Amino acid sequence: MRVRSNLLRMILWAVVAAAFAVLEARGYLIYQIVNGLSVTTVLALVAGIVAGYYLSVITVGVSVRMRQGAPGEVTMLAGLLRVVAGLGVLAVLLAAFGALNRVGAALGAFSGLLLGWSLQSPVSGMAAWVMISLKRAFRVGDRIQLPSLGLVGDVTNVNFMYTVLNQVGGAVGSEEAVGRAILIPNAMLFSNVVINYTARQHAAYILDEVVVRITYDTDWDAAEKILLGAAHEVTGDIIAATGQEPYVRADTYDYGIYMRLRFMTRATDRPRISYEIIKRVFQRFQRTAEVDFAIPYIYSFRKGVQASAKFDSAESHGPTVEVPLSQVVLTAADREATRHAVAEIDDLAEKIRAEGLIQPVIVEETEAGGFLVVAGPLRVEACKRLGWRTIPAVVRPREGHAPRPPRADMG
Repeated sequence: MRVRSNLLRMILWAVVAAAFAVLEARGYLIYQIVNGLSVTTVLALVAGIVAGYYLSVITVGVSVRMRQGAPGEVTMLAGLLRVVAGLGVLAVLLAAFGALNRVGAALGAFSGLLLGWSLQSPVSGMAAWVMISLKRAFRVGDRIQLPSLGLVGDVTNVNFMYTVLNQVGGAVGSEEAVGRAILIPNAMLFSNVVINYTARQHAAYILDEVVVRITYDTDWDAAEKILLGAAHEVTGDIIAATGQEPYVRADTYDYGIYMRLRFMTRATDRPRISYEIIKRVFQRFQRTAEVDFAIPYIYSFRKGVQASAKFDSAESHGPTVEVPLSQVVLTAADREATRHAVAEIDDLAEKIRAEGLIQPVIVEETEAGGFLVVAGPLRVEACKRLGWRTIPAVVRPREGHAPRPPRADMG
């Protein structure tokens, strides 16, 4: 719709300009000659300039659409063309009244001062562009940081006026490019510190770390092996390029150990690499019984589950105590049943090794001083397979007797 409107206006003004030109050619002059120009000629020139303006706007609009540019570009360029057309019309009118030379002389007197003031930043920008091109403090594709402006971005273009960055972070709070272009005037680079992530190499490698909290009873060597293995799998190509192996450092805190896996990573791909390493570490911790995540105030996830189960058991059955397994006996029926449940006992033993004994067994005191299993014979056998010396149990006293504590003999 806008293109059609501009086309109609252009045709209208072109017809007007042609009409005045024909009148001039045939000697039909409107009024007298003004400073060597007839009014007909002046009107023809003005109409021609306006028609040329609309023609230029149509051409710009078609060009922008062909290269799939934003509609805002047409608006911006049309504004510039409008100013140029206005200056052209003003020049024709000044020439018709003989004032063009006087106005030009007046403007020329201040042109030096005007140019010096208006071109200060552009000249500084071009000087910075030349310096960047020669010194190559950063290049297209580099990731740079401007601390004073709070900006990090990947350089996508460097021209004589602006350095264009693809902003990193900002929208997502991460070290990933978000696709938002930022124009930095080159003149600002003279007064701002620029940190280049990739000053020495084609790919930007920086040191990164993944921190994992483990419990005090975690198998240290197993946890360290998992961390280093994950880093080698994800950053194998980076290790080959840099020659720097991943390593582990550690700190203690109130609820466990901070294991700090440190490795070289790509500055432009840091979030993905970190994610891949954390994913592998988490999955392998979940599958490995010897390692456990530390959780503040609970100490560990598994210990928290066990404590909760013991509390529930104590509330419903009575207090839980540690009973020596050497004093625990099974009924004849339970002994027979366990002989036919070897595979089930093995599976239960592995589960207890990984998660602990979540639910205590229930036993009853015997006249011989032992403890007869009332509930949980398979758990008893599984704990024996694991080499446990005691087992959490709820002890029921014999009828007519008060409960007694377990014997000190733990063998």
